[in-house]
Amino acid sequence: MSTTSTPTPTRAPSLSRRYAATLGVLAVGAALGVGHLVAGVVSPPSSPYLAVGNTVIRFAPAWLVEFAKTTFGTADKPVLLAGVGVVLLLVAVAAGLASRSQPRPAVVVVVVLGLLGIAAVMISPTFSPLDLLAPAAALATGVTVLRRLHALALDAAVPPRRPARGELSRRTMLAGSSAAVGFGALATGGIGQWLGGDAGGSRAAVTSRLASATLAERAPAIPASAAFPDLGTPTFLTANADFYRIDTALRIPNLTAANWSLRIHGMVDTEIRLTFDDLMARPLVERTVTMLCVSDEVGGDLISTTNFVGVDLRSILLEAGVRPDATQVLSTSSDSWTAGTPVDVIMEKDRGALLAVGMNGEALPPEHGFPVRMVVPGLYGYVSATKWVTDLELTTFEARSAYWVDRGWSSEGPIKTECRIDTPRADAGPKAGKVPVAGIAWSQPDGISKVEIQVDGGAWQTTELATEVSGDTWRMWRTVVDLPAGRHSIRARATNADGTTQTENAADPVPDGATGWPGIVVTVT
Repeated sequence: MSTTSTPTPTRAPSLSRRYAATLGVLAVGAALGVGHLVAGVVSPPSSPYLAVGNTVIRFAPAWLVEFAKTTFGTADKPVLLAGVGVVLLLVAVAAGLASRSQPRPAVVVVVVLGLLGIAAVMISPTFSPLDLLAPAAALATGVTVLRRLHALALDAAVPPRRPARGELSRRTMLAGSSAAVGFGALATGGIGQWLGGDAGGSRAAVTSRLASATLAERAPAIPASAAFPDLGTPTFLTANADFYRIDTALRIPNLTAANWSLRIHGMVDTEIRLTFDDLMARPLVERTVTMLCVSDEVGGDLISTTNFVGVDLRSILLEAGVRPDATQVLSTSSDSWTAGTPVDVIMEKDRGALLAVGMNGEALPPEHGFPVRMVVPGLYGYVSATKWVTDLELTTFEARSAYWVDRGWSSEGPIKTECRIDTPRADAGPKAGKVPVAGIAWSQPDGISKVEIQVDGGAWQTTELATEVSGDTWRMWRTVVDLPAGRHSIRARATNADGTTQTENAADPVPDGATGWPGIVVTVT
């Protein structure tokens, strides 16, 4: 009698959970790195990573936009990019874990992510067919890396044999390949970031041109009596590095003066196209302007003052011939952000609207709009201060709606009469006795005629105003009050040149700027 033995079934090789998760991360990381590299060569905004982030910004509901601004302030863009990165990391880990035995689940995930990147690029307002190169390269890289590493990993999971002399073991090959992919993802992403960096050489050349330019109009000199920095107010002019920044750009546009141009069209008699050299050939003027963000809270710090150099915008629009029924100048930046400015404001003879090319004696910094931005004194930045501006369309408010208007903000944004208390700080704990109180006030374009303070609910006291530079700039104020030890409340209010005093009624920034009297509570020791 003979017996037949049943062979033991061989268990299919499977990746460890740790390496399966790593494999998903490596594949997605390689895809993003290559996509960023190709985008750096072709068009930085076509990077799939940035394109998805920009799509989130464009289509995010108003409540989410306001939450991000309120919660994270000027760090909202890094937070958004970090959030996108975390989501991608979790998806990559999940895809890898689902592909321990075969690569198909992870391949499907990589393909879906790639198609989302392609869709995000295609729906960009600045899309061109060449922009598809970056997301397509990312998709191909992700699938290729995933399949190759998965095959190596499964091979390494088979019971090992002794490698021949001079032959690398399968585990060594897998480790080397994984390390190479990880390093390559970091390197390609870094190179792509470098290729899409700011045009430093072009900016230096513009700064040199401005230094030797003859200005048709110079801003008034700033007297020493225009500010009280010794008491804690800002210096009158804000250093470029300290100028507040609010925009939606995930990545600063990589523009040079040579490749910049501006189209002025729509409801005009003559369409105008300007290069940077065309702009510089016109009379250059210098104007001191205080800019303010509409989302600034009462007493906030989203306000700065600088000397802008540029070309008078009104004169250019007069050449184009604005039609009488045009009510809005819709300005568009190179990254597709839009702002709507009232035509009648820009066309005011003494308003001083500019196409600015310089700040404080040098070319615009990249983060503040190099090579050209709009500046319209007296209006909050969301309707007047388009950076990296490349298009001006004369239209109506009914026909076209700008970015922030679509999110619940007012279509017109005149700056309100407001003030701020800069000193003493609530946490300063001044000594009892004579306590200096100082701050800033603004009401563009009218200017400030009076600032008063109230201590512990008593009578309003008039403060000393600094020398006025112009109605388009902030004005400093100061006084001294006698305070005994204990807790004291201090409030302030400003009155403009027309005699209008800022309202006590507290209101949030939405839809057209915050209102209310700034106040602090200070403990005197």
